[in-house]
Amino acid sequence: MQKKVTGRVRRRMRIRKKVHGTTERPRLCVFRSAKHIYAQVVDDTLGTTIAHASSVTGKSGNKVDAAKSVGSAVAKACIEKGVEQVVFDRGGYQYHGRVRALAESAREAGLKF
Repeated sequence: MQKKVTGRVRRRMRIRKKVHGTTERPRLCVFRSAKHIYAQVVDDTLGTTIAHASSVTGKSGNKVDAAKSVGSAVAKACIEKGVEQVVFDRGGYQYHGRVRALAESAREAGLKF
């Protein structure tokens, strides 16, 4: 298990070298645990979180459906605060399954990335 965590952390650091959120285009970062998924929109120049959402407070059930609801919730919160474009940070996870569902539902809700 230690190798798996270390590999994800390495991939995450490799991604973070290239992906940087600005005030005009903040970073949408994703964290995925065994039960839940979390998303937050971060302005790296100011070091502040603009919006966040998680599946902890949402309904229980299918994990992919929970990820879709988190994606649309974070997109609605961003649009309310005037943010329409973001940079996607998948956090070292594969763009597949819950991470992909979150990204696609955020796009459908109006975010551009």
